[in-house]
Amino acid sequence: QKRLAASVLKVGKRRVWIDPNEANEVSLANSRKHVRKLVKDGLIMRKPQIVHSRVRAQAHKEAVRKGRHTGTGHRFGTSEARMPTKILWIRRQRVLRSILRRYRDEKKIDGT
Repeated sequence: QKRLAASVLKVGKRRVWIDPNEANEVSLANSRKHVRKLVKDGLIMRKPQIVHSRVRAQAHKEAVRKGRHTGTGHRFGTSEARMPTKILWIRRQRVLRSILRRYRDEKKIDGT
């Protein structure tokens, strides 16, 4: 009956509630039609969905953002894969070029 009710309610077996006081009446239900009638009468119900909380995941993410849990044991990927030297180089060049540009504008250095 539980399998049949799960199929009728379109949920898994663990989300089917069968009234324990009316167990013998429910045991007589051997058709989908009969199960639908029991659902309408309230002897078989669909339980609410089980909560899958993301609180712990969010807390962990917040800690990682602060720099926790990032030791050698927690790392997958080489240092190159995690922060490519090429990108570091590009950043460095852009900073230096912007400084040079500013110095030229302020006439601290000549334009050659």
